[in-house]
Amino acid sequence: MTRLRFALLNAAHDGANTRRNFRRELDVDLVEFDAVDGDLPDHTEFDGVVVTGSRSSVYWDEAWIPPLVDYVAEAAEAGCPVLGVCYGHQVLAEALGGRVAGMDGFEIGYNEIRRVRDDPLFEGIDESFTAFTTHGDAVVELPPSATLLAENDRGVHAFRDGHCWGVQFHPEYDVETAREVTDGKREQIGDARVDGVLESITPAAYDAACEAKALFENFTAYAARLAGERSERAAADD
Repeated sequence: MTRLRFALLNAAHDGANTRRNFRRELDVDLVEFDAVDGDLPDHTEFDGVVVTGSRSSVYWDEAWIPPLVDYVAEAAEAGCPVLGVCYGHQVLAEALGGRVAGMDGFEIGYNEIRRVRDDPLFEGIDESFTAFTTHGDAVVELPPSATLLAENDRGVHAFRDGHCWGVQFHPEYDVETAREVTDGKREQIGDARVDGVLESITPAAYDAACEAKALFENFTAYAARLAGERSERAAADD
């Protein structure tokens, strides 16, 4: 089978860490597009779409955000597999009719998340698992046709709607990214809390969080199955 092609919609502004992390975790031909610059490809040319994290909020009045939300809605409607991570998870929720709002406080660090039901995206991941989280917004209303997949005491951490999945946590983060992102939150959450989170970013915590990286392989396997089914239908029509 031809190697899969995914579109990476990078919403991270200065996304060097984002680029490195997703290229490491996704074993596909990954073509990057600058979502902040309005660079949105024809989704029909790809086997899947991945939307990254961002410093922005989906409800901010920024010119690039509504076209991104509309694009994701169109890709989802067309049956293209979509994976949204953190901000991408929130974009997906908004695109499909859910709602995102600011949280009371900020969740950051390695935290425990609970799966509430089985799903192919979480195959091989324990019912309770560790992942790095960093967000001040959350999905407060799921899309009407979405299914909750994972949560913790701070809210929704994963949902599915058809061929689309959103995850609030960051399975792609390495230790370098976790430390850099945390250190950049000093003005937002204060030195004492930042220093405490930095102390918790240990090799053991990272190793525990690596379990959640299986979702990238699972998403890719799902996209490959759909691509194979499309190829079979096309061959049958010839």
